[in-house]
Amino acid sequence: MRRLAFGRSGIDDAVKGKIFDPFFTTKPVGQGTGLGLSTSYQIVVDKHGGKLHCISAVGEGTEFTIAIPIVQTKN
Repeated sequence: MRRLAFGRSGIDDAVKGKIFDPFFTTKPVGQGTGLGLSTSYQIVVDKHGGKLHCISAVGEGTEFTIAIPIVQTKN
């Protein structure tokens, strides 16, 4: 398992529910594609059968956890 932690601003619950959606971004138009977390989710979860979670609270920061199984199971 790998943990990545970021800043102290955090992500509010309304936004957190959309962060893995393709093309979702909070950046101004022209300053982001909204594909970063969506692509990460596809690689970790869909391709490797792993888990990608976001734990965040406004004012406390954000932490992503990534877990990829050593032995892959076939779907």
